[in-house]
Amino acid sequence: MVCTFFGHRFVNDEIEPILRSTLIGLIEKYGVRVFYVGNHGGFDSLVCRVLKNLSKSYPIDYHIVLAYMPAKKSYSDATDYSKSILPNGIETVPKRFAISFRNKWMILQSDYVVTYVTHSIGSGAAQFKAMAQKKGKTVIELSRETD
Repeated sequence: MVCTFFGHRFVNDEIEPILRSTLIGLIEKYGVRVFYVGNHGGFDSLVCRVLKNLSKSYPIDYHIVLAYMPAKKSYSDATDYSKSILPNGIETVPKRFAISFRNKWMILQSDYVVTYVTHSIGSGAAQFKAMAQKKGKTVIELSRETD
């Protein structure tokens, strides 16, 4: 089973325990073993941090799915690019469409989609959450858990 993530660029770290609990449930109850996460924004960074910690205790594999290769100057100690992959076919996509292509690819690979969407206007996260729902994926919305 495979899980992917979509969320806003700015996220409150208070959702970390909710995210952790959700992921443990997916691992223990539903046998999710593979996780795909992007590399843009606060939600993706939070997910990567939690997955890295969980991988020490659970037999899971996670991949940072890149839309394009980052410039060397953008590499940071917080991101482990040894865990990164590029979706097949992304090399033919113009750069301005690469993130959308990557996100669609992640949806197609996934059984579960975990989202953190607090608003829909101007939100790519909301757009891809809706796409995952239309594709029949099981969508878990974390923002409902923080109300």
